[in-house]
Amino acid sequence: MKSVLKSCTAIAVALSFSGQAAAQLKEVGPGEGQVNIVAWAGYIERGETDKAFDWVTGFEAATGCKVNVKTANTSDEMVALMNEGGFDLVTASGDASLRLIAGKRVQPINIDLIKSWSTVDNRLKDAPWHTVEGVHYGVPYMWGPNVLMYNTNVFKEAPKSWNVVFEETTLGDGKSNKGRVQAYDGPIHVADAALYLMTHKPELGIKSPYELNEDQYKAALDLLRQQRTLVGRYWHDAFIQIDDFKNEGVVASGSWPFQVNLLKGEKQPVASVFPEEGVTGWADTTMMHIDSANPNCAYMWMEHSLASNLQSDLSVWFGANPSVPAACTDGRGMQKKEGCTANGMDDFEKVKFWTTPTAKCASQNDACVPYYRWVSDYIGVIGGR
Repeated sequence: MKSVLKSCTAIAVALSFSGQAAAQLKEVGPGEGQVNIVAWAGYIERGETDKAFDWVTGFEAATGCKVNVKTANTSDEMVALMNEGGFDLVTASGDASLRLIAGKRVQPINIDLIKSWSTVDNRLKDAPWHTVEGVHYGVPYMWGPNVLMYNTNVFKEAPKSWNVVFEETTLGDGKSNKGRVQAYDGPIHVADAALYLMTHKPELGIKSPYELNEDQYKAALDLLRQQRTLVGRYWHDAFIQIDDFKNEGVVASGSWPFQVNLLKGEKQPVASVFPEEGVTGWADTTMMHIDSANPNCAYMWMEHSLASNLQSDLSVWFGANPSVPAACTDGRGMQKKEGCTANGMDDFEKVKFWTTPTAKCASQNDACVPYYRWVSDYIGVIGGR
């Protein structure tokens, strides 16, 4: 929660992108000896968790750039860390990237220095969460869905709806879901409630879960307050959620494929599903701090991040989709085409990707509730208000 509070002030300022195109690096020179990265858990592996997954050691040997990683558990924590400074790169999701651009925390990327740029998925090259007025502020990394993870001993059949985490119900073992489900400890979870309401209260007229007028927003908060009575714990640490499913009786929650894969690897009784209401999701971009102390190593890492074998192995490890489509099929890594299909590679259009809510809406004429209110109100929801 500290990270949410620290970022609240920063994001209260209206998003404005004018005058953002600062000078770009013209060429990559000798490395400075290190690169400091803020990343999601599981995104930058050096074989310490599993020896088979290591895309850091070879990079360090080839470039002389030591990779230092600070794990962040929420987008708000990433924004807070980048505001503090001292980092070169961040693997930012769409609900953080535009805030970082508007806050002048990241700099434009000279894509001419990214030799593998042409291999990037065309659906991601100019994505609006990292491209503003034709200027690129990052290199696409990974994307994927927020899935519904469930205990297969409790659910004899895969749950069809997100109602198992939003409404009190009797589960397959004859017991209530109360106290046995989790929700994400981040304000962007408001969008999951809005997505649920798009199906179950169509009269609200929600067109985008990130663009909510006052009435739609109130309905989402009411649903989240209802969910509060069911939630045993709000999660933001992937490894704590894994432990909760193994040892604390949690049987259903929104999650990332990363947790699902690790639990399956331990032969735990879990599976995941895209519920009928659809899913939110994340498309993460490697972005460079405006005051990067190690820009040459940072550019070397951004190029390395598009290596097909890294993209392939990370896709397997995290259960996500590579930003380089060839990584699904070219055989340079562990991933195969069917694996990418299972991760949702063909469902790009079905995912409502995280983005930063602003007062200006494209989907309706009414003014929408900006993100700083999502932050303060979600703190209130978790606190029982």
